[in-house]
Amino acid sequence: MALDAVDFSADGGEVVALLGDNGAGKSTLMNTLSGALRADGGRILLAGNAVRIERPKDSKDLGIETVYQDLALCDNVDVPTNLFLGREVMQRVPATPIRVFAKRRMAQLTRQFLDQLEIELSDLGVPVKFLSGGQRQSIAIAKAVSNQAKVVILDEPTAALGVVQTENVLNLVKTLRDRGLCIIYISHNMEDVFQVADRMVVLKNGRVVGERRRADTNRDEIARLIITGSGGMHDRAENDV
Repeated sequence: MALDAVDFSADGGEVVALLGDNGAGKSTLMNTLSGALRADGGRILLAGNAVRIERPKDSKDLGIETVYQDLALCDNVDVPTNLFLGREVMQRVPATPIRVFAKRRMAQLTRQFLDQLEIELSDLGVPVKFLSGGQRQSIAIAKAVSNQAKVVILDEPTAALGVVQTENVLNLVKTLRDRGLCIIYISHNMEDVFQVADRMVVLKNGRVVGERRRADTNRDEIARLIITGSGGMHDRAENDV
């Protein structure tokens, strides 16, 4: 699905839900912001400055992190190794020039970071494949945030999770918002959206067909926008993130 003059903004300390039926353009917009796709027009502004995103590295360098449904975790290694993958803390073996992973230090830093995010995990040393779906989702989000993210894009973060696991992930989203991060939340689950979203932006056929604050709308109105596309159009000409 191609995007057609999509005008979309999100602020720090805010959760903006990106909604729409299959084929509405949500994935195209997400992939454009994450660098998986290259925009052929328009502008992307970050903190008021025009930026170019042509590849995933550009997005990461700007502080934009995306957590996809597949999570991109290494199942066979533990939580600290996942969190520090590609930026491991190293230490020198005494009396040698050899440097090895500082596993104890990485575990300490991981525990401190998870505590800050209020993520409860009793054993950091187990391979990630043995964690629950909710725990894995929380670790994937923590990994994204640990990389000095300013904007976090979450793609269906509660899909296939149970009630308790979903609640834990939604609480984590609220914690990230309260820490001043900009959260773009993509979901089909209206119950979850109305728990965490400050604003909702609805796409249909590659265009924005409506934007509502949570306090000013309800599930029926959002459902009508998603299904029929009836609603106010935006007049702005720029894509602001």
